[in-house]
Amino acid sequence: MLKFAIAYAAAAAVFLVADGFWLGLVAKSFYRNAIGPMMAEQVNVAAAAVFYLLYIVGVVVFAVSPAFETGSWRTALVFGALFGLFAYATYDLTNLATLRDWPLRFAVVDLAWGTFVTALAAVAGYSAACLFHPL
Repeated sequence: MLKFAIAYAAAAAVFLVADGFWLGLVAKSFYRNAIGPMMAEQVNVAAAAVFYLLYIVGVVVFAVSPAFETGSWRTALVFGALFGLFAYATYDLTNLATLRDWPLRFAVVDLAWGTFVTALAAVAGYSAACLFHPL
């Protein structure tokens, strides 16, 4: 159980730092330009916290855990990328299908980001667990 806690903590730390950097600095103007009129004036912190807490559980269950079984960070990478792609596709493609003026370019960039950052978090979680709690 300790290895899962370590994996969760590491994946969460990497995901939060990377996503904060992405949303707060790198892509801030891109997001504002693409969907600014649809954005809330204030972030709903409770909803964001629940998302991050649950999402990292998904990363550990669907990407890190299979990597523990194979003993390979590559499994974490591939399954993390797939989990990120599927999760972000659920959001972006549903919005593209149901919302007026949801930008295609936004969906494409967001899908790529979700795929990358989730794979990164999964590898970090797996690696930290192997480092601090050898399998």
